Amino acid sequence: MIRIRALTKHYGDNAVLRGVDLDAAAGEFLVVLGESGAGKSTLLRCMNRLTVADSGELRMGDLDAVCCPDPAALRRQVAMIFQHHHVVPRLTALKNVLTGRLGSVSTLASILHLFRRSDIALAHECLARVGLEQKAHARTDSLSGGQMQRVGIARALAQRPQVILADEPVASLDPNSARRVLQYLRDASRDLGITVVCNLHQVDYAREFADRIVGLAHGRVVFNGAPDTLGDADIARIYQSAPQAAAEPARSPHAVPFMTALAEGS
Repeated sequence: MIRIRALTKHYGDNAVLRGVDLDAAAGEFLVVLGESGAGKSTLLRCMNRLTVADSGELRMGDLDAVCCPDPAALRRQVAMIFQHHHVVPRLTALKNVLTGRLGSVSTLASILHLFRRSDIALAHECLARVGLEQKAHARTDSLSGGQMQRVGIARALAQRPQVILADEPVASLDPNSARRVLQYLRDASRDLGITVVCNLHQVDYAREFADRIVGLAHGRVVFNGAPDTLGDADIARIYQSAPQAAAEPARSPHAVPFMTALAEGS
């Protein structure tokens, strides 16, 4: 499903990814561990072409994410879940989830938020999958942080992606909410055959939920194996002190996700 070979990315003189090799199978829950600045977020952004890699091979299914002539086609197959849930507070949970179907409807229908009955039924199904069907008609700003992140997962599932990329999805959640979010992501990978690549800082969560763990340090893969093979020496290699040159840049204000832009316009 995902094949990465010798992937590199520089920002000016800063080498953020330094020849990354990585594979992920269909339905696999892959956790990427690493310090801030290790290259985790840049790796995910290269996968859905929010950032374009400098060199190397990066295939998402049958699409080339480095030389992709149609990024929109790639993003229809690859859903994103961010650390900050990027829901639209003034919309209901159901309408937030339905925005995951915008890529499959006409431009006019997307502007007017007109959806087919099948899309509405799918949105309800996705909310039920994350335990929020009873909140379908509640405004999203009435939900807890963990519930908002689950709405984000339901929105990603409504896209019917082949891959979900989750960038620190539980960083701001309490342990109970974090484990619930990670459980729903793992269930999606196993029940629906979706490949999930999830960036985390927490080693205990990685060991608990991952099918496989990849450790990044200074833009290089320093561990790749099953959770039960991750030892203290491996953790020490992953959590080195990252040099300033490897720090990832601030994200461009022009790369704001659609949901954030819509929220800011409310």
